[in-house]
Amino acid sequence: MILCDTHADTLYRIACDKPENLDVTMKRLEEGGVSLQVLAMFVGEDDNPSHIEKRFEAMLAAYETLKAQGWKQAFDPSEAEEGVVKTMLSIEGCEVFAPGLHTISHYREKGVRMAAVTWNYENALGIPACVNEDQGLKPYGLEAVKEMQRLKIAVDLSHLNIAGFYDILNKTFAPPLASHSCCRKLRDHPRNLTDQQLKDLFKAGGYIGLNFYPAFLVEECQPCTLNTLVDHIDHMHQLGGEGMVGFGSDFDGISSKPEGLDNPADFPKLIDALRARGYSQKHLEGIAGLSLLEYYERIG
Repeated sequence: MILCDTHADTLYRIACDKPENLDVTMKRLEEGGVSLQVLAMFVGEDDNPSHIEKRFEAMLAAYETLKAQGWKQAFDPSEAEEGVVKTMLSIEGCEVFAPGLHTISHYREKGVRMAAVTWNYENALGIPACVNEDQGLKPYGLEAVKEMQRLKIAVDLSHLNIAGFYDILNKTFAPPLASHSCCRKLRDHPRNLTDQQLKDLFKAGGYIGLNFYPAFLVEECQPCTLNTLVDHIDHMHQLGGEGMVGFGSDFDGISSKPEGLDNPADFPKLIDALRARGYSQKHLEGIAGLSLLEYYERIG
């Protein structure tokens, strides 16, 4: 079974934070049967442009170190193989694209195949959901999104506000994805997608990777279990998401985990929970990874 995870903050942890006690290690990826782990270059909590540039340089250097240790880079999800761990680069927060469209091709050459328009800051492209819901993409943001799409970089809606979400759906030419988001119907949080957003994303041919952070899955003080994650996947399927839903763990970026799902080695437990809920082998293979590969085929 090909298994893909569309979001982990491991490179930021290694380069800019605390590299000890990582969730994502090669041993755990192998134990969990992960075929493709997307490693996000996270913009960080300081919006100073020079600091951001240094962070991205440090994360790229950390990635080169991992590759020197034997980690394999994929430049397209179609390179995923069962039984072989590969990694792919993404960006979380497009502040690094602010100097001009030429910066996008620079990161594409490095292997970036996914980029979240914003993190939790307003930037030159758009507005995050934590700021407001009704201010759309900025003019440069629309240009940058179209350039990403031209270069076959998946445009990531996670963290973006509702108005920006619909600008991308209605004013650009390739379906976006949400690399690590959940259902607002089941957990009322601005980081989550409404039922209407989910329906429209699936209708457009998009994709969503389910975030594993309990704060986005359940109300405060409620238990978060493997069945909680299955509930969110069930809900997405009910809204038309069959074949367009997978995993976006947010490992190494979250402060707590669902019970029984502490790191990538635990992915088989989640597959088993889906199987126990009645998902067929075909559905399991789609959710695990094939749906992501099919999404990338749709965007060219």
